[in-house]
Amino acid sequence: MSRIGKLPITIPDGVEVKIDDKNLVTVKGPKGQLQEQINKDMKITVEENTLTVERPTNNKIHRSLHGLSRTLINNMIVGVTKGYEKKLVINGVGYRAAKQGNKLTMSLGYSHPVEMIDPEGITTEVPNQNEIIVKGINKQLVGNYAAKIRSWREPEPYKGKGIRYDNEVIRRKEGKTGK
Repeated sequence: MSRIGKLPITIPDGVEVKIDDKNLVTVKGPKGQLQEQINKDMKITVEENTLTVERPTNNKIHRSLHGLSRTLINNMIVGVTKGYEKKLVINGVGYRAAKQGNKLTMSLGYSHPVEMIDPEGITTEVPNQNEIIVKGINKQLVGNYAAKIRSWREPEPYKGKGIRYDNEVIRRKEGKTGK
């Protein structure tokens, strides 16, 4: 039995979960609304303020979908109540970020500034010129946008310059040594 899949999800107050006959799960909460199509084989039941996901058989595909389906629904519920955020740190001489409206402008050592417009449902904040905070209610979109920002200048192992996640540890290498 899937350890994650069999755990029930408690639905907090102020969150409304609707499941139609084709397993389209809609979650409404104080921060917004999310929708996700869950595999039609999974059986999703809502009783009072708990939600459970069950699988029909012990086939390999059903076992793998069991935990995934439960996690996707849980991520939606957490997203509409608390939201998600990823913090990025910029290291390097002359590397900085600025925010103008919904446009994120970064100076990363290229001959031109890198400009990115926030996608719908995602907001970025720049508390100081060396930090970027990506916020949103959809965990997948937040992680994807943070990865796109990071991909402009990934951290290098010799000096540690680049954009890294706040909790990321860069493995440093020793430079060349003379003979």
